[in-house]
Amino acid sequence: MADNWKERNELKPKGLDGISDQQIEYHFETHYKGYVKKLNEIWSKLGSADRAAANQNYSDLRELKSEESFNYDGSLLHEIYFGNLTAEHGQPSEAFKKQVEKDFGSYEKWVEDFKATGVAFRGWSLLVFDLNTGKLRNIGADAHNSNAMWNSIVILALDVYEHAYYVDYGPKRAPYLDAFMKNVKWSDVDKKLEKAKKMYEIFK
Repeated sequence: MADNWKERNELKPKGLDGISDQQIEYHFETHYKGYVKKLNEIWSKLGSADRAAANQNYSDLRELKSEESFNYDGSLLHEIYFGNLTAEHGQPSEAFKKQVEKDFGSYEKWVEDFKATGVAFRGWSLLVFDLNTGKLRNIGADAHNSNAMWNSIVILALDVYEHAYYVDYGPKRAPYLDAFMKNVKWSDVDKKLEKAKKMYEIFK
């Protein structure tokens, strides 16, 4: 097949506050690249899958398509996650704060809800822009391809699988959530939000 997902090595962050380079190395090289490798393997097999044998209980096509979404979303969400991190500490922009104040009541309430979502779910806490309503929402996912809201754009991705923090914190997730918030690349968040708003004007 023509489809091929290329690893984005330039996204690997270094020198983060509270998230070690070793933690990032394992996470990036093993987990992220693992999803990319398997996605490309799946795409190489999908073209020759037997469509006539498709079955909702089990079939090669069903299995390939199910794992395609898992590995596709795993690749994508990890790229957003790593792209959201930087050692250059900054502050959320006034435009971002204005939007979360509108949609959550205050910046502090958004952070509280975003972190709580990261505790409540097994895989991800995601800040998404809902193109159906033009609002920011925090959603959680137990797996890469679960609990999504259709027509939503991911603005900020927080990986809360154990592989994202066990090197640094063992089973303690709370200090990792705090560390993540200290390393957010707000310029990246702003760019994604600005693009999402433009898409909303076209979409609505």
